[in-house]
Amino acid sequence: MSLKGRDVITIRDLSRDEIDETLAAARRLIPYAEGSKSSRILDGKILTLAFFEASTRTRLSFETAMQRLGGRCVTIAEAGASSMRKGESLHDTIKMLSQYGDAIVLRHPNEGAARLAAMVSDRPVINAGDGAGQHPTQTLLDLATIQEAFGTLSGLNVVLLGDLRYGRTVHSLARALAVYGNEIVLMSPPGLHLPDEVREQVDQLGAKVREEDQMHKAVREADVLYVTRIQKERFADEAEYAQVAGSYRVDNATLMGAKPRLIVMHPLPRTGEIAPEVDSTPHAAYFRQAFLAVPVRMALLSLVLTGKVP
Repeated sequence: MSLKGRDVITIRDLSRDEIDETLAAARRLIPYAEGSKSSRILDGKILTLAFFEASTRTRLSFETAMQRLGGRCVTIAEAGASSMRKGESLHDTIKMLSQYGDAIVLRHPNEGAARLAAMVSDRPVINAGDGAGQHPTQTLLDLATIQEAFGTLSGLNVVLLGDLRYGRTVHSLARALAVYGNEIVLMSPPGLHLPDEVREQVDQLGAKVREEDQMHKAVREADVLYVTRIQKERFADEAEYAQVAGSYRVDNATLMGAKPRLIVMHPLPRTGEIAPEVDSTPHAAYFRQAFLAVPVRMALLSLVLTGKVP
């Protein structure tokens, strides 16, 4: 079993054993991510970051992960800074970028862009989010957060709350949760339900899935409350967005009656769906979740580029 030289486009590209291996490596790398230990395992390696859509955590955590392990990054931080602004195709851009580094991390507004890039590139491609499609490395760090909190990835009640239609993070996460045998509870505003194809994949994996419309009931039974924002940028019709904006908000009152060990997660950025007052509660896990992006991506980059970890 080796990830060396492999593309990671969807979470389905990784077996359960490979996910377990990556998460175990990430746990060992936490001291390296914190800076208390150091490694040069990626010395001489160059990671090309091609981000054609806005990003803070994903791009910076990949950069941090690479540099913590002695590697370097070259970066396109926005589409306007590349020759795509002049009309260059994604095909040609990726073909060219694969000549400059040892792997490509791609974020793109169009679903399917990462799969196309993997077909074209001479180097491994890691999907950092393709439109409303998939975000497999976010899923890995989400799983790392759950595992750290509960010591397991199985037998949990996980509520997915928010924009389940366009939220690529929940598309990837729902499948992974199903692989590990969790109960998945879906809560979304009208018109933002989990896409049929994702629901079918989860059902085929034998997961127990149900929909819920009572927030307090869902929170009372949950081990994990995974909140996502309504993604305005995915709506073609702004009037459609206006109808669902502000549909839900998690605050301390919402969490009354929750299990003591409930964790509230969010891929961030948040735009009002989690009140700041929740930050100071023991339930808030989203900033720890953001930190765990670094050791998880350190582990993945080490495995893809060298086949081993420090």
